[in-house]
Amino acid sequence: MNHNHIFVKIILVFTRLFLAAIVLLPFLVSSPASAAPESWQSLSHAQKEALAPLAQQWDSLPETQQQRLLKTAKGYHQLSHVEKQRFQERLTVWSKLTPEQREAAREKYQAFQKVPADTREEVKQMIKQEQQQKAQQSDTGTNDSAK
Repeated sequence: MNHNHIFVKIILVFTRLFLAAIVLLPFLVSSPASAAPESWQSLSHAQKEALAPLAQQWDSLPETQQQRLLKTAKGYHQLSHVEKQRFQERLTVWSKLTPEQREAAREKYQAFQKVPADTREEVKQMIKQEQQQKAQQSDTGTNDSAK
């Protein structure tokens, strides 16, 4: 009887492991962390359109970055023409950054997200004003030098 009791316990353990594997398998298979890097050629037309500025370097990007970019590009088709244009411009700028610059940008973004919403809005307005002033100064400088 002692052997039967041990045998039953072993069967129960294996049954539980089997059931756990069946339940977890879909999550493990679809997990982005377990996905291999995707080649540019394997992307859909919509993904290629959204990520076009990265076409030349796509195959050399780390898998984690590819997954992040694919996730970001999912909503691209729902954007207006102006929003698509801005998305492309920002992606072009992003594609020219070094890995260190990208990491610094991510850190700044995360820190900015911790700032209270009303303060964030004030900072955004200040940045816009500074950019407008710089643009006006560069326009004025260009016009002055043309005279």
